[in-house]
Amino acid sequence: MGWISRTAVVAGVVAAAAAAPSVLRQRRALQDVDPGFRAPLAYLPLSFGPTTTRVMRSLPSRPAAPVAGVTIDVVTVPGDGGQPPVEVRVYTPHRRSSDGALLWIHGGGYIVGSAAEDDPAAGGMAARLGIVVVSVEYRLAPEHPFPAAHDDCLTALRWLHAQAAELGVDPARIAVGGESAGGGLAAALVLRAHDESIPVCFQYLIYPMLDDRTVQRAEADGAWHVIWSPPSNRYGWASYLGHEPGTRDASPYAVPARRASLAGLPPAWIGVGSADLFAAEDIDYAARLEAAGVACELVVVPGMYHAAQRFAPGYAPSVDFEVSGEDALARALRTGRAAV
Repeated sequence: MGWISRTAVVAGVVAAAAAAPSVLRQRRALQDVDPGFRAPLAYLPLSFGPTTTRVMRSLPSRPAAPVAGVTIDVVTVPGDGGQPPVEVRVYTPHRRSSDGALLWIHGGGYIVGSAAEDDPAAGGMAARLGIVVVSVEYRLAPEHPFPAAHDDCLTALRWLHAQAAELGVDPARIAVGGESAGGGLAAALVLRAHDESIPVCFQYLIYPMLDDRTVQRAEADGAWHVIWSPPSNRYGWASYLGHEPGTRDASPYAVPARRASLAGLPPAWIGVGSADLFAAEDIDYAARLEAAGVACELVVVPGMYHAAQRFAPGYAPSVDFEVSGEDALARALRTGRAAV
C-alpha cells in the first residue's frame, strides 16, 4: 500500500487531538461510502500538517516483499542543466509481453511517500502487463516546492527515452501514470512532454490531484472526505506551490487543471471514486480532455473514497477499478493483462 498503509499508525496519533466537529463531519461523510469500502481507518479524522508529516516520515519503512518474476534495479540518473541527480527504480518482468513502458509516479500529497514503498504496485504492474516500469524518487515538499518534483519526473522521462534501446523499449510506447499526487505530477509531465515534443503515448491517472482551487471550494462546502481531507489538501498544495492555494495564477506544470488548452495530448484513463475529494476536479478534467478532442476513459466508482481500493483489495468494485485502468494501459501499450 505504500504511504497509505502507514497512515494507520499516524491516524492514531492525530485522531486523539481532532476536534469534535471534525469527527462529526467525518461520520456524515461515511454515509456516502459504499459499506464494502468501509475500514477501521476510515473512521479516524486524519489530517496532514507539519506534525503529521514529520511523524509519517520518521516511521521505519518495512521493506516490501519482492514481486515474483520481476527484477528491480536502482539507477541514479544525472540531472539536466544543473539539476540534482534523480534515483529511479526499474522493474523488469522476466516475461515481457510488450516493448512498451510505464513511467510511474508515486502518491503522497506531494509531501510524503517514496518510490520504494510503491514496489508492490509498480512491480505488480510490470508482472501483470509484461512491461518495463520505471518509478521516480522525486523530491518532496515543503522542503522542495515546485518545480523540484516536476523537474525530477522530467529528468526520469528523458532518461527513459535515452535508455529505451538498452531497456528494450519502443520510445513510441512510453506511457506516464501515477496515483493521487503522483497522478497530478503525471498529468503535468504529459503537458510538459507535449510542449517539448517528448513522445508519450498514454496517461494513466488514478484519482489524480489536479486543481489547487479545490481547496477553497471544499472549505466553502464544509464537507469532510475520508482519507484525504480538505485540511490535508490545503497543506499538500500550499507545501508544493509555496503559497496559498487557489489565490493566484499558478503554472500548469504545477497545477494541470490551470491549463487553458488540453488539445493534442495523448489518450487518457482517469479513475476516481464518487466520495473522493478529487471527484469533481477529475471529472471536469476528463470532460475537458474530451472537449479538446483527446480520447479519455473516465471511471467513477460509486461510494469509493480516496484510495479505498487499497483497503478493500478483494472487493469486487476495487478489482473492477484496477482491472479497468490496467486494461486501458495494456491496450495503449499493445500488451495483455495477466492474472498474477
